[in-house]
Amino acid sequence: MKRVRLLLGGRVQGVGFRAFARRRAGALGVSGTVRNLPDGRVEIHAAADAETLERFKQHLSSGPAFGRVDALDEAPAPQFEPPDGFHVIY
Repeated sequence: MKRVRLLLGGRVQGVGFRAFARRRAGALGVSGTVRNLPDGRVEIHAAADAETLERFKQHLSSGPAFGRVDALDEAPAPQFEPPDGFHVIY
């Protein structure tokens, strides 16, 4: 299982992005969390096999209908312990 931290920038807050990410993660079997950051970005910690994570990132790049992803940065997150399922952090 691969664990990553994703930071997404663009129009990603106030457009349903967290719910979008949760639905896509659930459909693909990705475990993790998503939350808004104070600087306007969205942070995702995700865990799945490498191929599934690539598909998840492709979905995230398109974003929800009213969103726009201008940047998607990935970093390893080996210390991240994935929860059961995928959760929005408020």
